Amino acid sequence: MSNVKIATGHEGTAKDQISAYFQRVKAGDMGALPAVGALIVLVGIFTAAAPEYFLRPLNVANLFVQAAELTMLAAAMVFVILLAEIDLSAGVTGGVAMAVMFRLLQMGLDWPIALVLALVVGAAIGFLIGFFVAKVGVPSFVVTLGLFLGFQGLQLVMLGEGGLFKVDVAPINAIMNENLPTWLGWVVLVAGLALGILITMLDRARRSKSGLPNRPISLVAAKYGAMALIGGVIVAVMNVNRSANVFKPIEGVPIVIPITLAILLIGGLVLDRTRFGRHLYAVGGNPEAARRAGIKVAKIRIISFVVCSALAVISGLFHVSRLGAVEATAGRTIVLSGVAAAVVGGVSLFGGKGRLMHAAIGALVITIIANGLGLLGWDAGMNFLVTGGVLILAATVDALSRKRSSSSQIRV
Repeated sequence: MSNVKIATGHEGTAKDQISAYFQRVKAGDMGALPAVGALIVLVGIFTAAAPEYFLRPLNVANLFVQAAELTMLAAAMVFVILLAEIDLSAGVTGGVAMAVMFRLLQMGLDWPIALVLALVVGAAIGFLIGFFVAKVGVPSFVVTLGLFLGFQGLQLVMLGEGGLFKVDVAPINAIMNENLPTWLGWVVLVAGLALGILITMLDRARRSKSGLPNRPISLVAAKYGAMALIGGVIVAVMNVNRSANVFKPIEGVPIVIPITLAILLIGGLVLDRTRFGRHLYAVGGNPEAARRAGIKVAKIRIISFVVCSALAVISGLFHVSRLGAVEATAGRTIVLSGVAAAVVGGVSLFGGKGRLMHAAIGALVITIIANGLGLLGWDAGMNFLVTGGVLILAATVDALSRKRSSSSQIRV
């Protein structure tokens, strides 16, 4: 048996890498493994309970579309949860930004300009939160709870009480309601895989040039082979006509899916391959050690809240696209589901651990719970009970994993 020590995560053979992974899991570093397990179990349960509905192409497409809004908000939450912070105002921040966009559209501005200005509003709100947290020292829970309450009033002031306000902008409405041509879904899949492989190969070349070890190429091939298989199955299912109306076929990958994946890819690259990302994990893991290492802790905190609020605006945009309207109550309830999705996906509430894709898996778990229970005819109360139970279980696993990991380090 090989005695290669896995220090950076790249040393050793494929067998060494696999062995090291199971050792990390045994030590408590499980990442998204519990969420993946929950995903498999839930799919199995709902497939058995509602075989004629759950895995139909129409429902599978609806699952991904329904999960997109929550996925984006959960991804936003990752940037602050990695710092062991929270943003309870993210949902209503997206609502306020969409209200601003709506008013700008009413004034005659083109939708791209209105959307950019809405993103600026979101970023400004994030800067305000970050300033109070990082510079003034107010706990993020208090700041964002205050804004959560205040922004609900601001939405009412901007839009008035009650009702929906139609957004008649075809490109915006198409995001959640239209599909790519069937051939374009395959092109996007191939292009995405090619881009991922290119980035990986460039990274391997850079590491080799610097004299650093690389993971075995067999693991890289297995990773992208699995991604190609899963992606191919999804595209094939999405390309099946899922319309009950023979005169109006519905087929193709929903437009929101590649948009969401692109944002997750960019965000993942920022966290994994930039100085900001490395500093963010360092601050989340040990703020004092990061400060002593010369990292500008306050700056990292502020930027993280800015990114969180900007991504929350994208989540709000998905909500507007799905409804085809802006509402004065947008974002009040989804924020807690966003936190739940991130935690269920394996992002640690204690900071320093987690990935954007983990949050996406958590969002899919929560969406499947709601979708599956709805197909079985269970009411919203049961949905809340089950989702709350899953969140408590995920938080418990996180806490126990942290204790186990700490104990392992002490023994070493």
